[in-house]
Amino acid sequence: MKRRRLINHLAIAAASSATLAACRRNQQLLVNTEIGQAEQTQIEWRMATSWSDKVETYYQAATRICDRVERLTNGNFKITPFPAGGIAPAQQILDAVGEGKVECGHTEGIYYVAKSPALSFATSIPFGFNPSQLMAWIYGGGALELLRKAYADFNVMYFPAGTTGPQMGGWFQQKIGSLADLKGLKMRIPGIGGEVAKRIGINAINLPHAEIPAAFEQGDIDAAEFVGPYEDEKLGLNKFAKFYHYPGWHEPGTNHDLLVNLDAWKKLPKDYQEALGVAAFETQILSQSQCESLNRQALQRLLASGTELVAFEAEILKAAKEAAFELYEENASKDATFKAVYTSWKGFRKTIFFWNRVNELSYDDFVFAQAH
Repeated sequence: MKRRRLINHLAIAAASSATLAACRRNQQLLVNTEIGQAEQTQIEWRMATSWSDKVETYYQAATRICDRVERLTNGNFKITPFPAGGIAPAQQILDAVGEGKVECGHTEGIYYVAKSPALSFATSIPFGFNPSQLMAWIYGGGALELLRKAYADFNVMYFPAGTTGPQMGGWFQQKIGSLADLKGLKMRIPGIGGEVAKRIGINAINLPHAEIPAAFEQGDIDAAEFVGPYEDEKLGLNKFAKFYHYPGWHEPGTNHDLLVNLDAWKKLPKDYQEALGVAAFETQILSQSQCESLNRQALQRLLASGTELVAFEAEILKAAKEAAFELYEENASKDATFKAVYTSWKGFRKTIFFWNRVNELSYDDFVFAQAH
C-alpha cells in the first residue's frame, strides 16, 4: 500500500516536472523568438569623417564608434567609416549629413562657424573649458539640449564623441615674444579661434589639416596649430617650425561631434539608438585617455629632437581674451541661437572656474612645480 502511494507521488512529481519543463521551454522559445525578431533588423550606414586615416587618434575615435555599435547589436547595425574626401570634403560633413547624402558623420563644430557660430561651443572656443569642464557643462549644465537644438536647425542629431584634450598654441617659425610679432603672421587656425586671431593681427587661414605640411613648404603659412604633441609630430610639423608655443588658448579642450541625419535617426529602432549613444559616450572617455597618454610621451620626443617650448606672453593672452569676449558679445547681439548657448556657457564658466580654482589650482601649482 505504501509502495503504491509512493509510486503515485513519484508519477505526479514527474508529471509536474515535465509540465514545468515544457513551460520553461515554451517561455525560452518565446524569448528566443522575440530576440530573433529584434535581431532580424539589419541596418547598414556610412560615416563621413573630417579626418585622414593617418590622423590616428581622430580617425580611431570614429572607427571606435562604428565597432562598438556593431558589437552592441550583435553585428546587425553596421556603420562603415570613410576618411575625409571619401564621401565629402573634411569641412563639409555637416552638409552631407544634414542633406541625407550620408547617414552620419564625425567632425567638429568649429568648421561650420560661417553657418552658425554657436556650433563652435560643441568643440571648443577661446578661453573656454578644459575637457572635464566641457563635459560638466554639456552633461550636467544643460548644454546638451541647447547644442542639439542648434544642430537640429541643420537636420542633424548631435552627440559629443571624442576629445583630444587640451591643445597647444601652435608651431611658429619665429619665436613670438610680443603682440607686435603676430602682426601679419600667416597662420593656419580655424573656427572662432581663427576669428579671434584675426582681431589681434594674425592673418588666419582655415586649411584642412592634411594640407598644413604643403602650406609650410610653399610658404603659404608661417605658423600652424593642429592638435597636440602626438598628432603634430606624426604630421611632421616640427620639421617646418622649431618653436612650439603654449597654452592653446584658442581650444583649451577640443571635442569631436557625432552627427546623425535626423530622418535616419528617427527610423532607427530604439535599442539601436541606445547603442549609438553608448558608443559615442564611451568614445568620449576613451579618446581623452588615449590622447593624454600619447601626448606626454610625444612631447618628450619633440624636446629631445630640438623643439623649443615657448610660453605666450601675458600681453598676447590678454589681448586675445579681450578680442574673444568682444566677438562673443557681438555674436550674441545678432544671433539668438548663439546668445542662448553663450548665456549658458558664460554662467557655467564663472562658477566652474571658481570651483576649480578652489579645488584644483592650488594643488596643481604645487605638485606640477615639484615635477617629481
